[in-house]
Amino acid sequence: MKTDENVVKVGIADMSYCKAPKKIRTSGLGSCVGVVLYDLSKQIAGLAHVMLPDSNLAKGKTMHKAKFADTAIVTLIRLLESKGVSQKQLKAKIAGGAQMFTFHTKNDHMRIGPRNVEAVKKALQRYAIPLVSEDVGGTSGRTIEFNPETGILLVRTVNKGMKEI
Repeated sequence: MKTDENVVKVGIADMSYCKAPKKIRTSGLGSCVGVVLYDLSKQIAGLAHVMLPDSNLAKGKTMHKAKFADTAIVTLIRLLESKGVSQKQLKAKIAGGAQMFTFHTKNDHMRIGPRNVEAVKKALQRYAIPLVSEDVGGTSGRTIEFNPETGILLVRTVNKGMKEI
């Protein structure tokens, strides 16, 4: 994945969108999940970098909607609708949700990666958005880049190389 001005970069707990010929990328997906919603017919895509499963974990009054699976999906849908995309046309691809640390406990709170994946899938189901493909789990971090012209999600996994989904 080379750096160029035709790539929209999305930070941690953030979201954005792009229209072809631009691509959209996020890095630093450990336990986080990168959620791509796209409409190939309009060649537009949005990407959210989800950190946590549930906005009930938010502390304080201000909340970054992209940070939580339950708020990121609906916010990303609304963003794409504001760009002329119909929710009915959206499809999804996801990557990330690794278990970055080993814990010798049965405490579910430490399973952030798997819980993020579950929460993202639940939100996609709630909004009837089909999940086309995924590259989730494991113990390695990822960088992803989506091309809204081809619908290809390029996934680079630490120490495992690249693949297209």
